[in-house]
Amino acid sequence: MKIFKTPLLLLLFLIISQLSFAQDKAPKYSDIVVENPEPEADIKVVSNYVNALINNKMMEAKELLSDNYIGYGPAANDSITKQATLDSWNETHKIRSNEKVSFVTATIRVVQGEYKGDWVYQFGTYSFTQDGKDIELPYQFTALVNNGKIERSSIYYDNLAILKALGYQIIPPSKE
Repeated sequence: MKIFKTPLLLLLFLIISQLSFAQDKAPKYSDIVVENPEPEADIKVVSNYVNALINNKMMEAKELLSDNYIGYGPAANDSITKQATLDSWNETHKIRSNEKVSFVTATIRVVQGEYKGDWVYQFGTYSFTQDGKDIELPYQFTALVNNGKIERSSIYYDNLAILKALGYQIIPPSKE
């Protein structure tokens, strides 16, 4: 038994020391994220874009998206192009009224890695009337801004909350 304990303790020591080494190599926040040097300009791009969408100013919204724009969300595998985004909002305006938005924004610059660039984060509430029902939808929108245009974005909101507010019901599958 004594022979077995020694290799096991040695293996455990090696694993723990490797874990400690890996944690020491993790970059610090301040090495990856810094203050955005143009916060007002980038916040204005995203704020103007969201306001243009809500107020049905599609030409203005179009000018604020890069030609290669791609949007993600709200589900993990959802993605949409520039033109599809504008088309979707045009259809949305046909069935919704009294659209309003209120939000708070912040911005950072990521200086290295996959997410390098100037990011604007916005959280707020989008409210509207649809089918005679007033709906308030909390959301979170994150956009990468480059040269005064949104290159990509992610939006998070609860699709199910909208459907429930409109009267849809979730019916579980039958247990036949």
